Amino acid sequence: MATPRLKDKYTKEIVPALKQKFEYQSVMQVPKIEKICINKGMGVAVTDKKLIDVALEEISNITGQKAVATRSKKAISNFKLRENMPIGVRVTLRGDKMYEFLDRLMAIALPRVRDFKGVSNKGFDGHGNYTLGVKEQIIFPEISIEKVSKISGMDITFVTTAKSDEESFELLKAFGMPFAQK
Repeated sequence: MATPRLKDKYTKEIVPALKQKFEYQSVMQVPKIEKICINKGMGVAVTDKKLIDVALEEISNITGQKAVATRSKKAISNFKLRENMPIGVRVTLRGDKMYEFLDRLMAIALPRVRDFKGVSNKGFDGHGNYTLGVKEQIIFPEISIEKVSKISGMDITFVTTAKSDEESFELLKAFGMPFAQK
């Protein structure tokens, strides 16, 4: 099996460029993406249990990896929520699947967003991680629009080894993340 395109790009282009820019002593200091976490909260699933199954299938199709349901930690009567009820879907991608998903996200999915002007550069958490919100799951080509009963969004978090937001920003920009112009 061939290595993903972005994995090759990281080792051949991004590592030397970031090593020179931030003046790292070793290539091991260069930040890398550890994992990509995709989370889809389905609060409406309290009333309709089938929505969780649909969301599980959609996220599994998008990522190529089996998703798991997240469950509520405590009961909240105002929301008709009981403890241990499925209320969301999540998946964590690492290794080759992570690079392939990142490639498809940047090359295919994000350009399909209506009125797309780039992703926000305000999604950094201060520790080098970046979170991006997607409003519609139909931007992914793996989702058939005819089969979608309810349009819902998801959060995509890029967990990096970067020490600062600036390093993380440069890393993601080098991968080709289409950040909006300031």
